[in-house]
Amino acid sequence: MQKTIEKQQITTTEQPHSDTPTNRPALRLVSTKDMSRDEWLSVRKQGIGASDAAAAVGLNPYQSQLELWMIKTGRDTTLPKADPLDENSPMYWGNVLEPTVAECYSKRTGNKVRRVNAVLQHPDKDKSWMLANLDYAVVSNDEVQILECKTAGEYGTKLWKEGVPEYVQCQVQHQLAVTGKAAADVCVLLCGQRLEIHRVERDDELIARLINLERVFWHYVETDTPPPSDGSDSSALALQHLYPQNSDDVIDFSEDKDVSNQFIDLISTKADIDLLKQYETKLKQKIQERMGSAYKAIFSSGEVTWKRSKDSVVLDTKAALQSHPELLTNFPLYRIGNRRFLLKS
Repeated sequence: MQKTIEKQQITTTEQPHSDTPTNRPALRLVSTKDMSRDEWLSVRKQGIGASDAAAAVGLNPYQSQLELWMIKTGRDTTLPKADPLDENSPMYWGNVLEPTVAECYSKRTGNKVRRVNAVLQHPDKDKSWMLANLDYAVVSNDEVQILECKTAGEYGTKLWKEGVPEYVQCQVQHQLAVTGKAAADVCVLLCGQRLEIHRVERDDELIARLINLERVFWHYVETDTPPPSDGSDSSALALQHLYPQNSDDVIDFSEDKDVSNQFIDLISTKADIDLLKQYETKLKQKIQERMGSAYKAIFSSGEVTWKRSKDSVVLDTKAALQSHPELLTNFPLYRIGNRRFLLKS
């Protein structure tokens, strides 16, 4: 975690800000007790929350800086949003199981916890954009003061193999920075059956770097300047929704060395990928030849399966529309077009 944050580029000219624990409590920006989800999301746009911290510094595996910037600047109206009531959504089960995780944490540790129904704000004026919405406060314990509850499914569990993932560490250190507290426990339920508790101690050096990096991101928000893309699916999604329509303009980059070199590298990379895909296909076919009708092959370093899928019956939409053209009029499904990026050299 510490090494990764050190690698981030700090473009601000400001000097590092210390953020050592103080006796000053975090400011209670607003109570969330009777607040709707939309109202809560609106408050969160006023600053960088703890769950935004990793994305703000480029360490969130699920969200890019560019997508987060669109949310903070109010450009997220067309972005797809998770439905908190969708039972197939990890968000739904995270919300449902959070009280259970907290209860199990209290039972295992003996620590009493209470809900914190408020969005908290850093007490320092120059860090007022730092917000935090805690899951629970740990009551009357000198060693730990915050409880963060998590759930992880089959895919998410892989990120916890070596302890608390970096993006969660960012979240917790941000909470410690806002509240001035010394430590937090992260209690995670893995695959619905294994409970782990991890202690995260306050790291003032890491917090100082985190604040500087978050400050850079918040400058993007304040100046309405998009941060750079990072090659992630989240950045690709953000770009599609940030620039959904194309104009008739043609831009000449012939004299722009940076973009021209990026184009040359893109052509070269695509050629390399095409060769690797061809080689991948060849290797796959060689193994299939040796497998014959066998459904599985075992190797010293792993295994492959080659199984026939089940037969199925699907609607021949082309034939159906030819026979009943009125179906398209009676049952239309509108799909918003995406801009296609086609490469020619």
